[in-house]
Amino acid sequence: MRKGAPSVLDRPIGKGKTEVSLSAFAFLFSELVQYSQQRVTKTDELEKRLEVVGVRVGERILELLCYREKASRRERKLLDMLGFVHTNVWKCLFGKAAESLEESVDDEDTYYISDKELLVNRFISVPKDWNLNCGSFVAGVVKGVLDSAGFSAQVTAHYVKSELEGQSRTTIVMKFSPEVMAREQRIAS
Repeated sequence: MRKGAPSVLDRPIGKGKTEVSLSAFAFLFSELVQYSQQRVTKTDELEKRLEVVGVRVGERILELLCYREKASRRERKLLDMLGFVHTNVWKCLFGKAAESLEESVDDEDTYYISDKELLVNRFISVPKDWNLNCGSFVAGVVKGVLDSAGFSAQVTAHYVKSELEGQSRTTIVMKFSPEVMAREQRIAS
């Protein structure tokens, strides 16, 4: 190493190249699914494995995005955090913001993020009797981001068939813990 040259640890974390080759991602994710599939016997076990991997990815994405975009500042309000996930995290993962972020009409502690063509479901083919939703990986990423930021929630992925559009969309359902909702009420008052 040259004298006076900064080491890798001394250099700032810059934005760097933000795009990953779609074919490289598809291959890597396909391998992850195949690897996980060989170690389970049921679809729900495979989805749980993908979710666990997603949680670890989500924890790291939050840390990275906080350093890059927010100068280490994390959101404190639930709606701000949901906006961060809907926009920043989705852009980091998929190159665009999610299509919609909605609050449940029935439950004030439940929110939905929907996307028509979730990238993780595009290149995976499984037997029809498996009924696999690889969106569980993305649900895990969202759970990892939310839990690491102090917004504990149950996060699941579901296919929702749209009568108007004639196609399925993946919806990430986030049901927040009573502690998070109580904290939100204290902040609001």
